[in-house]
Amino acid sequence: MTTATVTEDERIAAIAELLRRADAQPGAPAPVTLGEHIVEAARVPARHRDALLRLTPTELTCVRFLGWGRANRDIATLMLMSENTVRVHLANVARKLELDGMRELAVLAGLLFYPTD
Repeated sequence: MTTATVTEDERIAAIAELLRRADAQPGAPAPVTLGEHIVEAARVPARHRDALLRLTPTELTCVRFLGWGRANRDIATLMLMSENTVRVHLANVARKLELDGMRELAVLAGLLFYPTD
């Protein structure tokens, strides 16, 4: 019996393909608008949908950059704010979404905003 090793990039590509297929199904839910960002409905967990819609534009932008794999220091530079301010915004998001911490937030941010192309 052989075990194929699947790389992280291959896993991400497979997940992205499943998301694209779900969105292409007839009767698939409409994309969700989170501030200025449009996210495929299959990427938005139902239990977090309402709370995500109530996030501020700055919080959403911080989450988007986190989902792209940016570190707090990078996000601070891109948004012209201090690294501590970024931490506060991300902590507020985790609290509003009732997440257990930054790891859960990073996973959710990746699900929402990691590029599928």
